Amino acid sequence: MFPCCSTEVSSAPPDVLATPAFVVDEAALTCNLETLDGVRRQTGCRILLAQKAFSMFSAYPLLRRHLDGTCASSVHEARLGREDFGGEVHAFAAAFSDPDLRELAGLADHITFNSFAQWRRFQPLASGPARAIRCGLRVNPQHSEGHTPLYDPCAPQSRLGILRAAFDGQSLDGLSGLHFHNLCEQNADALARTLTAFEARFGDLLPRFQWVNFGGGHHVTRPDYDVARLCRMIREFKSRHGVQVYLEPGEAVALDAGVLVATVLDVVWNELPIAILDASCTCHMPDVLEMPYRPRVYRGEVWDGSARAPAAADRGADPGAKPHTVRLAGPSCLAGDIIGDYAFDTPLSPGDRLIFEDMAHYTMVKTNTFNGINLPSIHLRAPDGRIRLVRRFGYADFKSRLS
Repeated sequence: MFPCCSTEVSSAPPDVLATPAFVVDEAALTCNLETLDGVRRQTGCRILLAQKAFSMFSAYPLLRRHLDGTCASSVHEARLGREDFGGEVHAFAAAFSDPDLRELAGLADHITFNSFAQWRRFQPLASGPARAIRCGLRVNPQHSEGHTPLYDPCAPQSRLGILRAAFDGQSLDGLSGLHFHNLCEQNADALARTLTAFEARFGDLLPRFQWVNFGGGHHVTRPDYDVARLCRMIREFKSRHGVQVYLEPGEAVALDAGVLVATVLDVVWNELPIAILDASCTCHMPDVLEMPYRPRVYRGEVWDGSARAPAAADRGADPGAKPHTVRLAGPSCLAGDIIGDYAFDTPLSPGDRLIFEDMAHYTMVKTNTFNGINLPSIHLRAPDGRIRLVRRFGYADFKSRLS
């Protein structure tokens, strides 16, 4: 049983769950973790949770049984990893401030810098006598695999990672590793091409280092992911260069492990029926607008609380593919608070419940209170099917972010 984040704890069957609500399925989460743990055991690599994708710290007792620690992109993430997860804490940011680095020096085991200027500036703090911190540099292999520019760290003129030419004439004394990251929801073939590019540009430097971080974006827990190829590449890379390899997946940890449950509040008409939900796209699933992408959704009459859709579910299909097409939209005043157009077997009506799939990673950490719209409550589904409330939000959470 996970510890509770709130003093209010209750359990409820799926059909009476108050919405909007995130429900994370412990069984699905465990399945992902066992896959990642298998990669660790087969290769000797170390795997870190990328908290930018999944920071449900009430689940950390389960996660730390399978993972080696956390990676952080801020002081707050580093503190959360240190206090609630344990294990190794790795930190990287495009740039650190003096206060950030001073605080990170007491929290992180690894700190990776994004430029030689930042490394030189903070080397005395990171190399102080108080704690032994292993320092590294993030490099840009100048090899893009991403399909969406917003999520491509190796896009032209990217601010992330040091180019190979910038190493000329620089001292590497005091540094112990290199970090690269250029993947997003991709298979092992993308990593294979990236490793070729990375070794071509930086392979001559690797005898100077003890560790290499392959970053995140590895979709290891996807059903078609080539886990055997990943393991083979890690073992061969370690054998060639004699370094410790790190992976820092985020999405793969919580892939298909949670849902967002919403209720239809009203149905209005403007050339087509528009269902207004109590879940907002801009507040509760902003990646649908940012990435953008089309979430999977189904009607919740037969939902049992798990992360997987029942076989009998009325899945939302492409417009026109089923008899009743409807636009799903949020309750905010943003005109573009629109999730998308979907077709169902029967019309939607106020009170109907919808289940949006694969909402545990990134979605939960990106929620906001624009318009004063309440944040979805957070629940955990135990292996026996019980759904337990972990956290409920309210006015105080909205007000505390304002002056």
